[in-house]
Amino acid sequence: MKKITLLMIIGGAFIFASSCKKDRVCECTSTSGGNSTTTSVTLVNVTENQAKDVCVSKVYYDSNGNVSSTDDCKLK
Repeated sequence: MKKITLLMIIGGAFIFASSCKKDRVCECTSTSGGNSTTTSVTLVNVTENQAKDVCVSKVYYDSNGNVSSTDDCKLK
């Protein structure tokens, strides 16, 4: 019984922590033609899951289907 109660408390704390709204930073490194630049965007008052949905890596292709540039994004 103690193990079940402890697991319920830990699980509840994890769910609460992941649904906590706060400011989060998404950092993206863009690479094109061998050059790279890094930009940071602050996402205001969002949950971790919302931030992950917005902060995603992307690959861009040219008209021949070759990779022309990439955005490697990570939640900080």
